Amino acid sequence: MASGWARDDAVQEQIDSTVEDAVNRARRAIHHGVSAEYCEECGEPIPQARRIALPGVQYCIQCQAQRDKQQAASLYNRRGSKDSQLR
Repeated sequence: MASGWARDDAVQEQIDSTVEDAVNRARRAIHHGVSAEYCEECGEPIPQARRIALPGVQYCIQCQAQRDKQQAASLYNRRGSKDSQLR
């Protein structure tokens, strides 16, 4: 149930948008191709087991964890925020 100036299906649209964004982000994160032997970020060797488990991996575990943290900070859905609706 929406209130104020929002349409009745506005909440469901926001939920659908958030789910769609998450699915697209997951699809982009799927590894494929040839794995790097050395991390593109720090140059450390990437263990063979990691390269086998994640085809196309380009980063060591530490650098990938840092990239994941930075990416998680940008997951805010601006389409559903009050600030974006006021503009």
